[in-house]
Amino acid sequence: MTARPAPTLSIVIPAFNEEARLPVSLEKLARYAAAGGSARIVEVLVVDDGSEDRTGDVAEERGRALGLPLRTLRLEQNSGKGAAVRTGVLAATGTLILVSDADFSTPVEEWERLAAADAPVAIGSRAIDESLVRKKQPLFRRAMGKLFNRLVQVLAIPGIRDTQCGFKLFTREAGHEIFRRTKIDRFAYDVEALLVARRLGYEIAEIPVLWFNSIETRVSLLGGLQAYADLLRVRLLVARTFRQERRATGGKTAS
Repeated sequence: MTARPAPTLSIVIPAFNEEARLPVSLEKLARYAAAGGSARIVEVLVVDDGSEDRTGDVAEERGRALGLPLRTLRLEQNSGKGAAVRTGVLAATGTLILVSDADFSTPVEEWERLAAADAPVAIGSRAIDESLVRKKQPLFRRAMGKLFNRLVQVLAIPGIRDTQCGFKLFTREAGHEIFRRTKIDRFAYDVEALLVARRLGYEIAEIPVLWFNSIETRVSLLGGLQAYADLLRVRLLVARTFRQERRATGGKTAS
């Protein structure tokens, strides 16, 4: 029997005004690749979300200097993390697609934990084993996050304890099928993507991962409030998406 080839990995990094933090993250990624993790990394896609600084240029410069297979996708204006992730995932060519925050709050090597789940969708979680959260958020952010996740379970996706960890792994098929259907451009995009995954019948594995809070988080209080507002319309958006799809395909869900 011929062995299946090892899966290849695309890494999607949404980035807005990240010229200071991104070089450090890319250096960590290069060290991981040099230590033997490069065999399966086919591309690093930095999605510059309409940055006001040199994020895109810095990513390209550091990628070349470090020998990473990196390319930058540029959005003309700031459109939101959800829009940036969607752009990157739909452009990715690897067998597996890892989405990671630009600060690598979860170290890149943790993707191997997600891959070991052998699921079409595997998401990093800070809620299953809190001992792996080595640097915690401020108390008010933790309280907001727990309230948000309770609402997520009631309103959208029961059974998933942490939808908002920015470290998620998709098979290429699942990633493309999910994100071509998503509409939310900002911070509640995770909830919409996972609800779409459920509607499509994909298994979602929630895996505890190492996580270190960054004091320079890009999630503002206003952004957090926007996520709450988006959460209230997630089910309506997803229901409308699938309803329109059924009409367009004569009652069948396109894939």
